[in-house]
Amino acid sequence: MRLVMTEPVEKMERPYARRWWALLVLCLSLLIIVMANTALTVAAPDMTKDLGLSSADLQWVIDGYTVPYAALMLLLGAIGDKYSRRGALVLGLVVFGGGAVFGYLADSAATVVAARAVMGVGAALIMPATLSLLAATFPRAERAKAITFWTATAGLAIAAGPVVAGALLRGHGWSSTFLINVPIAAVAVVAAFVLVPPSRAGHHDRIDYVGGLLSVIWTGSLVYMIIEGPHFGWGVKAVTAAAVAGAGLVAFVVWELRHPRPILDVRRFAHRRFAGSNLAVALFFLAVFGAFYYLTQHLQFVLGYDALETGVRMLPLAGAVFVGSALTGVLTPRVGMKWTVTAGMVGGTTALALLSRVDAGSTYADFAAPLIILGLAIGLALSPCTDAIMGAFPESELGVGGAVNDTSLELGGSLGIAILGSLLATSYGNHLDDATAGSRLPASALDTAQDSVGAGYAVAQGIGEKAHALAAQAAKASDPQQAAQLRQQATELAAAARRMTDAVGSAFSDAVAHTSLVGAVILGIGTVLVAFLLPRRGAAAPDVKTREKELAESAAG
Repeated sequence: MRLVMTEPVEKMERPYARRWWALLVLCLSLLIIVMANTALTVAAPDMTKDLGLSSADLQWVIDGYTVPYAALMLLLGAIGDKYSRRGALVLGLVVFGGGAVFGYLADSAATVVAARAVMGVGAALIMPATLSLLAATFPRAERAKAITFWTATAGLAIAAGPVVAGALLRGHGWSSTFLINVPIAAVAVVAAFVLVPPSRAGHHDRIDYVGGLLSVIWTGSLVYMIIEGPHFGWGVKAVTAAAVAGAGLVAFVVWELRHPRPILDVRRFAHRRFAGSNLAVALFFLAVFGAFYYLTQHLQFVLGYDALETGVRMLPLAGAVFVGSALTGVLTPRVGMKWTVTAGMVGGTTALALLSRVDAGSTYADFAAPLIILGLAIGLALSPCTDAIMGAFPESELGVGGAVNDTSLELGGSLGIAILGSLLATSYGNHLDDATAGSRLPASALDTAQDSVGAGYAVAQGIGEKAHALAAQAAKASDPQQAAQLRQQATELAAAARRMTDAVGSAFSDAVAHTSLVGAVILGIGTVLVAFLLPRRGAAAPDVKTREKELAESAAG
């Protein structure tokens, strides 16, 4: 047995014997790039306190990862196809691990954002490589099953990140959450050389670098606009990004339509199966990332769970993803992807609709059923969509296929956090304003409390601390009349603190319900569109074999 796997998968006469072990390495690589975001959600409060982050700083700590990740995937996927898919995976793991170490050592907002950006570059190399290597290593008959495991791993990572980060935060600082990735990345690098066979495209055409650069420009600008506009206002930066994204997209489409060997043949989007699958992936992750964004806040701030307890309570979602993935593996070959994907999207819509019933008296039991339904929905819908997207590309463009799937995923997630997060903040501020009407709360304190649910509870805690301080002064006062006045003031402030706490919890619960209802409407409309786009079982898919033949003739000529 070779210590390092050197035989290219394209030259193997039979399916690679250790392909399921190779899949484990690919899933391990996927695990850390998804966990990088979900772990941060529970570490954010400690990071904010330690570094004195503003809301804008925190937003860019989160999204500094997203911009390079989404923007670079298509170009890096094409480069991996041509030169080495395994090389792209290993390089990505090294860059990602280096960024994680940089994040562990960071001591300011700027350095944390820079570290997250480096990790985003690594993720842009890793993500398309995992899917392209999976598709290249597994025969077509087993590919759907392998993709099911890949999708289930993404669901596991969504819940595993908060659990692992929460466990670390009980005894260590926020920076320790960056180190979660380092040993996993190191193991994956070694295992990749031992278990994952090298792979690259069978032809060696020049890469369409102009198309690749245009894809970086329009995708990066679009993600920047999605982040900047809803959170920081539609000023010059957001409007400029929108204009660049629009112009870049038009230029990209025109260039790709005219180029003989485009980095992405945009004509594929005319095929209903391909377009519907990409739309389903984007909409699903809009719902999942948006819901995850506000559910973790509700569990931590309103219900009072710590980071680890919050992560544990998200585990039903991960378990349900595995069950849904097992179901789709049985159902999709029998009834077709149109029905399983549509059923999954109906389930996701139902989960969000159930969350619209959340109120100030809700307990964790009210969240458990929606989480389970959402997990089942993810498992049912995403594996068939990913299989359909990858199946639309010839063997020589598997890295590009993985990048298209992952770009849809990342754009959907970014939109979910931006749209639903912005709606949540607006709704929370309005509800808090109504709940505190007539409370004689200073305008500056109300403005602070409306910034976020964490800030609202901090204002209530500050009022409570003033009450305790006055009570302590009353106990030490020698003048009985002064002591009585101080005690009365302390009592009034303590009551005000309780009212403020109740108002914040009630306002945020109402905001979660309102945001979930809007999310359900968006996903419901999207479900109808996807059901219309996806063809009936047996309908023709994009002619991949014709494209492969054209590429082979082009390379020979």
